[in-house]
Amino acid sequence: MNTDTISIVGLGKLGLCLAAIYAYKGKTVIGVDLLPNMIDNINLGRSPIVEPDLAGMISKVGGKKLLATLEHNRAIAESDITIVITATPSMPDGSFSNDHVEDALTKLSLSLKNSTKPYHLFVISSTVIPGSIEGSFIPLIERHSGRKLSQGFGICYDPDFVALGSVIKDFMNPEVVIIGESSSKDGKLLEILHVSICDNSPQICHMSLSSAEIAKVSLNAYITLKISFANLIGNICDKIQGANPDDITGAIGLDKRISPYYFKAGLSYGGTCFPRDTWALNAVLKRHNIPLALMQACQAINAYQDKSLIDKVINLVKQVNAKTIGILGLAFKPGTPVVTESPAIKLIKALHKEDLQIVAYDPLAQENTYAVFEDRIDYAGSIAECLSRSSLNILTIPSKEMAKDIYKYQGTALLLDCWRILNKDTLPKNIKCFHFFQG
Repeated sequence: MNTDTISIVGLGKLGLCLAAIYAYKGKTVIGVDLLPNMIDNINLGRSPIVEPDLAGMISKVGGKKLLATLEHNRAIAESDITIVITATPSMPDGSFSNDHVEDALTKLSLSLKNSTKPYHLFVISSTVIPGSIEGSFIPLIERHSGRKLSQGFGICYDPDFVALGSVIKDFMNPEVVIIGESSSKDGKLLEILHVSICDNSPQICHMSLSSAEIAKVSLNAYITLKISFANLIGNICDKIQGANPDDITGAIGLDKRISPYYFKAGLSYGGTCFPRDTWALNAVLKRHNIPLALMQACQAINAYQDKSLIDKVINLVKQVNAKTIGILGLAFKPGTPVVTESPAIKLIKALHKEDLQIVAYDPLAQENTYAVFEDRIDYAGSIAECLSRSSLNILTIPSKEMAKDIYKYQGTALLLDCWRILNKDTLPKNIKCFHFFQG
């Protein structure tokens, strides 16, 4: 099989990054998507998506090593390996919709039916509900291609473990690569392909298709449990005088059974992965009559963090008689424009009910925030402008860049630092700062 050229179907936030990396590393990549504007921009060397390091890569490979197209048949005609990384939106019960994956596989399989090539490897990278590949995707490919698994095609599951804001870095430096395989031959081929884009030497774990599906959903859900436990510690510290959550999580996180990663008390988790993978695991548990208590507790703590933030801000508003509130950070985390399940967005919605004026700043996320609130809030062009226009400011993300600008500010300001990245002892005397836990 030819591995010099591969195809990737789905050029969204993750798929485009993956396509750019493979092209940057020397592969010829046929990138397939449904949006003409997306295709045109990529082929002109312009990134239609904001993600660190992506624009530079696209400028080098777009229209050259990365060839974007609307035509699924090119994926089959010009490559022997196709990675499908289309969206799987959450449904009301928390499970994922496979519609986009199945639509892509249908088009690809129909093209494969008319092909004379002996074999094609399909690699699913989209997050799916466990059981989807064997229960849905393989029968669909067999039905539309007229071929049998392991005879005319193979299938693997290669889930991503990346985070928005560091997608390029995470793809190129994974701690683990999980490969679900329908055959050891296909799994080994995928391992060689995947490792070719890694700058490190990750652990490679081969397993069944269903095991890999469960592993993908479980990893993110487990991280939300860890975040929730750190927040639980923070909430306890908030009630006991003299207790410091950072001292506690910093100390017990040194135990290798816990580790310090994702173990800092703060606001609720958000974004496009953590909440929905938690909901999805709940859907799987419910489907198989397994108790839901663990993940439900995690979700309850997350909701409590949102309420706690709102209550603290409103109490501060009353204490200082604030009329205009500055929101520093609109995305769910630094380095990304994504506002999905963002604590800041939830806070703004609550403050609107109090008839408070909002001034917001987050250069990456202001466009997406405007799509939510339009002109119902004001948008600042800098940290200094936001601080100067607001009588109370809320720093909602642990952004080192924002912290540097706050330290440089010459005017007076009142801040609530939700992640305790500002040192109250070294801040300019004109800036008064509260921390989210223990003032």
